[in-house]
Amino acid sequence: MKNDILKVRNIGISAHIDSGKTTLTERILYYTKRIHTIHDVKGKDGVGATMDSMELEKERGITITSAATFCEWQNHEINIIDTPGHVDFTIEVERSLRVLDSAVLVLCSVGGVQSQSITVDQQMKRYKVPCIAFVNKCDRSGANPFRVIRQLKEKLGHNAVTMQIPIGLEADFEGVADIVAMKAVYFDGEKGDDIRVEDIPESILPEALEKREELIDAASMFSDELMEAALEDSVTEEMLMSAIRKGTLTRALTPVFIGSAYKNKGVQPLLDGITNLMPCPSEVENRALDLDNNESELILSSEPKKPTVALAFKLEDGQYGQLTYIRVYQGNLAKGDTVINVRTGKKVKIGRLVRMHANQMEDIGKIPSGYIGALFGVDCASGDTFVAPGIRLTMTSMYVPEPVISLAIVPKDNKAEISMSRALNRFCKEDPTFKVFVSGETGDTIISGMGELHLEVYVERMRREYNAEVSTGMPRVAYRETITRQAEFNYIHKKQTGGAGQFGRVAGYIEPAADEDFVFENKVTGGSIPTQFIPACEKGFRKCLEKGPKMEFPVTGIKIVINDGHSHAVDSSEMAFQAAARGAFLEGYAKAGPVIHEPIMKVVVETPTEFQGSAMGSLNQRRGMIVSSQDEGVMCVIESQVPLAEMFGYSTVLRSLTQGKAQFTMEFATYKQVPKGIAEELVKKAAEAKKNIA
Repeated sequence: MKNDILKVRNIGISAHIDSGKTTLTERILYYTKRIHTIHDVKGKDGVGATMDSMELEKERGITITSAATFCEWQNHEINIIDTPGHVDFTIEVERSLRVLDSAVLVLCSVGGVQSQSITVDQQMKRYKVPCIAFVNKCDRSGANPFRVIRQLKEKLGHNAVTMQIPIGLEADFEGVADIVAMKAVYFDGEKGDDIRVEDIPESILPEALEKREELIDAASMFSDELMEAALEDSVTEEMLMSAIRKGTLTRALTPVFIGSAYKNKGVQPLLDGITNLMPCPSEVENRALDLDNNESELILSSEPKKPTVALAFKLEDGQYGQLTYIRVYQGNLAKGDTVINVRTGKKVKIGRLVRMHANQMEDIGKIPSGYIGALFGVDCASGDTFVAPGIRLTMTSMYVPEPVISLAIVPKDNKAEISMSRALNRFCKEDPTFKVFVSGETGDTIISGMGELHLEVYVERMRREYNAEVSTGMPRVAYRETITRQAEFNYIHKKQTGGAGQFGRVAGYIEPAADEDFVFENKVTGGSIPTQFIPACEKGFRKCLEKGPKMEFPVTGIKIVINDGHSHAVDSSEMAFQAAARGAFLEGYAKAGPVIHEPIMKVVVETPTEFQGSAMGSLNQRRGMIVSSQDEGVMCVIESQVPLAEMFGYSTVLRSLTQGKAQFTMEFATYKQVPKGIAEELVKKAAEAKKNIA
């Protein structure tokens, strides 16, 4: 580490699925001499890309966890985090952008701005991360970088400016014309190592001059000097780059570079763009909350002499224990230092410090301000702030979306159960969007996450990393039972078996209660049931609510009134009246028109307006009732009420209907009666299950 903070760049590489993020990172590592050979995602040699170090990532050819690395380019140190593209692993992008100073938005020159590009762009906006765009795959048939730049402006609202234009396209893609320096750049050699700079070919010179004019127009808004020079026609390269940099740092400009990472073209100029246009850590305003001063905001300084402030943004359970990825915002974090975890208030002694290169590590003595590193053996949670003793500052936490899909998970045997609980504990700690709970009613272990692929990957990791054989199924829906009308009961419990007998008579009525789960009312007069036995009656009734007589679901929404009864001087006891209450409940319940209720969820779908009809149709198919629909320009928000039983697998259906552009949130709304046909099906299923058990 050179520790010159002005020469440090912290960048994230984010994009839609299959735009070429990992391939681009591989080329960056190769050209910066960090690796010596290039391996491709799903390459023929079976090695796989450097940043996809997990076995599952190599097999599926996708990125599952974000991986950190670092490299050097023209005396600048670049810390890179390669993030996943799938919406299921969105937390990986979220936490990476939280700690990075800038990002490269990779776009496919054929696919253009896709659904996940929109999500990633929203995340960049949330953390105010300046970005440059890289239009990749210009060698593919159908490539059109100018269409992508237009989409950047229209769909994402970026003030996108062209930094380069292609020399040839599709199979004829040879290189790029740099319109800042007005030079053509070619990438010769098998791996594009030899850069050849020539004059721009005559055939594309008019287009290059036109794009340069547009670039100067856009950049002159950020520099009076450039505006004057443009009028006098004396624009220099340095002047233009300086103005573009100003616009980029405030997110008012998005410079666009083009190339083909797979064909080794256009990566070196992108690296130049990263070093010349992206901010160094001291140029980014990072804020912390002062806990001693009513959580007032405080701007952190990247001075190494100031007290340390660092944020743990990602946890990983490695072979040597818990690895905590950390970004230092102020001061230094050195071996042997003592820092305080603000959340727990505990002192932590820093042991081993490392710098990550995918899954390899390099031991270091300290992590200076502005750098990203990792610690070993520190017990903490994702999002914890570490500070030097004597100050109480905390960084703002990252945004964590709510899980949208659940699965019930069952271990094969006792050994698998122990391994499964270890795995679940670890995954929950590492991934805030992965939740586990045991359903109090059905007893199932339920895992929830961001999509089917998300849960599938975790189940597969349990099998591979923990040898836990598990099977998954749909979680059971928490149905309820209730009654629809009033009914009377009059029940005598009598038992005579030698010695003291049992006797108790309970009479009254049962009726629906609108807002309460259970209401018990005592209207007994004249002491026909002695006062000391009334609580026993209530206890007897309450016990019956746990499993309803109709389908063994919990009973809710019931009011029981007792108004008469009878006791025996010798044979009456608490036990007798509990038994009498149970009998009275069964008698009254059967006559009160019992029905099954199901949970109804409030489902809010956000979709581009063009897919409004498909989204509404998908909700109607699921017995949904549309409550409202609001048009908000490009997006449309549909609010509906849908039974939970119909919502399993909905995230996958919605994504396929809307090209992955829609998302939904779901929360519990109310209980409503199950339609007759579905109730009959439930009764049939329950009868079959009982038969199988018997």
